[in-house]
Amino acid sequence: MKKDWEVKKLGEILKLEYGKPLPDEKRVINGNFPVYGANGLKGRSNVFYSDKKTIIVGRKGSAGEINLTEEKFWPLDVTYFVTYDERKYDLLFLFHLLSLLNLPKLAKGVKPGINRNEVYNLEANIPPLPEQKRIVSVLDKCFTAIDKAKANAEQNLKNAKELFVNYLQKVLEGEKDWEIKKLGDVCNLKSGTTISTSLERAEGDILYVKVGDMTMQNNDVEINTSSRFVNRDEISKTQIIPNGAVIFPKRGGAIATNKKRKIIKPTIVDLNIMAIIPKDKIDNNYFYYWFQLIDLKSLSNGTSIPQINNYSFDEVYIPFPPLKIQQSIVRQLDSLKTQTKKLETVYNKKISDLEELKKSILQEAFRGQI
Repeated sequence: MKKDWEVKKLGEILKLEYGKPLPDEKRVINGNFPVYGANGLKGRSNVFYSDKKTIIVGRKGSAGEINLTEEKFWPLDVTYFVTYDERKYDLLFLFHLLSLLNLPKLAKGVKPGINRNEVYNLEANIPPLPEQKRIVSVLDKCFTAIDKAKANAEQNLKNAKELFVNYLQKVLEGEKDWEIKKLGDVCNLKSGTTISTSLERAEGDILYVKVGDMTMQNNDVEINTSSRFVNRDEISKTQIIPNGAVIFPKRGGAIATNKKRKIIKPTIVDLNIMAIIPKDKIDNNYFYYWFQLIDLKSLSNGTSIPQINNYSFDEVYIPFPPLKIQQSIVRQLDSLKTQTKKLETVYNKKISDLEELKKSILQEAFRGQI
């Protein structure tokens, strides 16, 4: 550390002030002033609480997340907002410092929250104000270049994903001589079932899948595991979803996630999940690819608690060629999917590496090495 730098506790540098509630009737879409919640901008109002640009720190919920504010704003009671001595500290320097300190790691509790006294006890190396401003200037230049490279990588990632979806749409839109049938004529629909909690096991020969299990590791395409199981001899065979079926959420907000997963092992699902089981005319993998084009939200009943029922598919039609052509299409799509995944891996790694580079530069900055 340079000789004119000091080691200080955060409580000596800044204060975290509590935000205040703001009634819903004072929050409007086109208000003059932003309203900040725990993880950023939550809306606007025509009243403001603070008239100085500063930093919002999530207190509850998205605890520890930080955001720069506008000059006039209202901080909600799920946040802290930063006050400090402008004669000694630069706002952007403090913002970068809080980013480096990774405040979310302090979050505790079922509904995560952070205690400001724990924040105050964190220590940091602090230079004089002119050096703070110089560091901010260097960081701005570095981060601008990094953000540009990251934006390019994110666009390339988006392009790779869109390339596959566009090809999928083109291939599966069908030819003139393809059959077109109502989904219910070539597939069976099967809703989930209720299982007594006394039958749930940590291990077993049948997976028992709920909506949350669809996002478990290794379940992004096929259902390979679950957080709970049942034993075959304790349930009815009719409850088991056959291999080759595709499952998806049928109730609540999870519908909008458009999760669709293949069944490849003996599995039962709960009442919040529905399965579609292709009949003999439809190749299982062909159906899985085609079903990716269906927006589940468009099938839901649109009520306050959305739901998909069997009749939701009454006017859904699937185009398909003979089985051999379906299987040929699947091979083409599998090949393109593999190539797309390789590209996604490359771009995701680049994005991750750029984020790590940012962290590394921040660490060097606060060691006085830039």
